[in-house]
Order: sequence, then structure tokens, then C-alpha cells
Amino acid sequence: MHNPRVGAIGGGQLARMMGDAAAAAKVEFSVLAEVAESSAKAFASTVGDYNQLSVVERFAETVDVITFDHEHVPLEVLHSLEAASVSVQPPSKALAFAQNKLKMRQRLSALNLPMPVWREIKTADDLTEFIGSVGGVAILKTPIGGYDGKGVRVVHSVADAKDWLDNIYDFGGSLLAEEKVDFVRELAQLSARNTNAEFAAWPLVETRQVDGVCAVVIAPAPNSISEMLERCEQIARAIAEDLGVTGVLAVEMFEARDGRILINELAMRPHNSGHFSIEGSATSQFEQHLRAVAGLPLGPTNLLAGHAVMVNLLGTGDTNTFVEHFALAAERHPAVHLHAYGKAARKGRKMGHVTVVDDDLDFALAEANAAAAVLLQGN
Repeated sequence: MHNPRVGAIGGGQLARMMGDAAAAAKVEFSVLAEVAESSAKAFASTVGDYNQLSVVERFAETVDVITFDHEHVPLEVLHSLEAASVSVQPPSKALAFAQNKLKMRQRLSALNLPMPVWREIKTADDLTEFIGSVGGVAILKTPIGGYDGKGVRVVHSVADAKDWLDNIYDFGGSLLAEEKVDFVRELAQLSARNTNAEFAAWPLVETRQVDGVCAVVIAPAPNSISEMLERCEQIARAIAEDLGVTGVLAVEMFEARDGRILINELAMRPHNSGHFSIEGSATSQFEQHLRAVAGLPLGPTNLLAGHAVMVNLLGTGDTNTFVEHFALAAERHPAVHLHAYGKAARKGRKMGHVTVVDDDLDFALAEANAAAAVLLQGN
């Protein structure tokens, strides 16, 4: 009997970090990458277009389980794999809700889970009526595509969305409108569920955004009462079980000023808010994801110290990949764990991250931010 062979579609940094965790998870790991010079090129056994069924079928023949670095593989491709008895984890029936925000809202509403007030928008009149019902300002989203703030805009009138409404069939014929939540902070609940329905959750984390992109993650979320922690874990479990999610599930949430906990979005794969777990948890989200999709027992998710802080390294232009400053950052801040993704530099792109694990939250935050500044500035 060989170790389970897990193949990930997508060659980004998540696949790269899955590959790094494969030995601990006791799986053989390979990647279907979109381009030869991908972040996960060290694990790429196949390079090709995941939109082409023939490419994906050839890759599937080399592994026991197919999983994902992203949610963009067409469902019809996955349906064909599943019809041929390929193990797709998470399955297409679950991924459908991660690929389409409107379907996600509809399904979670049926489960009576807490969400912002929302409405499906098909016409300009629909949008005008909704904006009026939520106080004159709303969040408008494209149901498909969009991440890190893309495909999302604040609207006060139909004029703010004219281009989307004029091309609404590019988005499947509908848009998603939501109330603009007055929130205190953003949270994320990471969990995992394996193919045997075993469930485990990490501590709730606080995420801090800059221009719609996650900049800082703090684990556990500071000043969280036990009732909130229990409620967020219950929400994640309810979603995972009802939708049949396997692997890591990230539930992004708002803590509203009025006390509500509201689900924002879902990801069914390792997630940026879980990178702290590489050094901060007994089992990282990447090892856990591989265990889960391969049907192996899940690992413990306890923190290894009082706190873990992760700071993203976001590209500032076309030259700084941060790697050239790693030695200096490591010398000045030896408590910091440094990660580079091996990606070409681009403004706003996630190029890497730093993590500090310590019992003192103020120290962890200060060290992580200081190291990030050295990596950014080189001095």
C-alpha cells in the first residue's frame, strides 16, 4: 500500500505550502500548474489549462484524490471527473457554493445562519429598491469571480453600477446586493472536515484588511468571549456538514457594532487567514487539508503559544520580491518566521508572509510588523 496520492489543481502559494506539508501529512503530493514558473513549480507534475477536461483527466490518472489551490475549476469539469469515479475533495456539490456568492447566500439562508441583509439583483429597479431599504448605501458584488476586494463595490445609486447592470449576463444574469455592515472587526473561523465526517476547528482569528486585502491575522481573536467562540465554531460546523465540505473551510465573518456575527464569504481550501497555523498550531492548515481530503485522521488544532500573528507581504512594484532582505530581517528579528512564495513582483500581490508566535501579543505584533518593514524597505 502506498501513501495516498493527492493532486492539487492550481500552482499558487497555497499549493506550494501544501507541498511543504505533504511529508508530515504522510501523502504523496503533486500539482497541476497553469504555467511552468508557478509558485508551486517544485511540485508540478503537469502544466496545462485546468479548464480543459482532457488536461485534468490526464492529471487525475496520476493521483488518488483531486483537491484545489483555488475555487475556479469549472463545475462541468469536476462533474465529469466524479462521473468517472475520481475522488474530488471538496466535491463539486460543495464547491458550487464557494464559486457563486449568490448560491451561497441562498443556501445559508435556508439553514437560518446569520448573514447581512441581502437580495438578488436582476434589474436597476431591484437595486434602487434595495439601496433604499438599507439606508441609502449598499455593497454590490458579482456572484462569480472576484477576490481580495475585486468584484465588490460600494453603491449609492444605480449610476454606481451601470456597467455591471449593462453587462449583467456576464455574471450569470444576477448581481448580489448586501447591507453595508457597520462592523467592529472582521473575523475568520478555520476548520477542517475529512471524508469520514471528522471535524476539527482552530481558534477564531481576527483579520485586518488594507484596501480589501488581508494584511494582518491575530490568533486567537483578542477579547472574544466564550459564547462568541462557540457560536463561530458552530457556524463553521453547520456549513461544513450541510454542504458536505471536505478539507479546510474558512468562514469569513463580521462582528457588527450591534453585536451580530454575520457570515461574509466562504473558502473551501487553505486560506490566508490560516497561515499562522504553520508555526502557531499543532497541525497546520496545509497538513490538515491533505489529511482531510485523503481520508486520514485529523490532527490537533491547539495553539503552541498564547498568540500567533501573521503579516502579509504585499508587492509594492515590479522589483521587490522581499527575498533580498530576508537575511537582514532574520538578523534583526530572530523570533520571526519568514515565508516567500516565489512569485514575480507586482503591486498589491501577496508575495509572502511573516509569523511570530509568542505568549505576549504586543511583542508578537510589534516584531511581525517590524520585520515586514525591513523586508519592504531593506533598512
